[in-house]
Amino acid sequence: MSEVKSGDTVRIHYTGTLQDGSTFDSSEGREPLEFQVGSGQIIPGLDEALPGMSVGEQKTVTIPADKAYGPINPEMRQAVPREGIPADIPLDPGTQLQMRTPDGQAMPVTVIEATETEVTLDANHPLAGRDLTFDFEIVSVA
Repeated sequence: MSEVKSGDTVRIHYTGTLQDGSTFDSSEGREPLEFQVGSGQIIPGLDEALPGMSVGEQKTVTIPADKAYGPINPEMRQAVPREGIPADIPLDPGTQLQMRTPDGQAMPVTVIEATETEVTLDANHPLAGRDLTFDFEIVSVA
């Protein structure tokens, strides 16, 4: 049986959980996730856990934030005037919104805080700054 190496295309079934045990993503009920090992298509910590594994092998890895979605970047948080946001947009903390960058790109943001005069938005990845645990199994290697 061949072992996974950089450059191989693998398919895995996985469940990703946070430190509190809650699931943030899973391939359950879907096709396995397919990607090329070492190509940067997945977070580095998971990519690094694959070489040497074989089809059918299962593993659990805890990936520190710096090998997942990185630390929280304070520069990705910004307060904007509330008057610039349409009144029908919900602004409860945790609400996911899409903003447009000056060049027209869509950027997902999360409402952190809303006051009468301003809204603080966070463009960090929702999992930035968090250690992640993945339970996964190698389904195929090519």
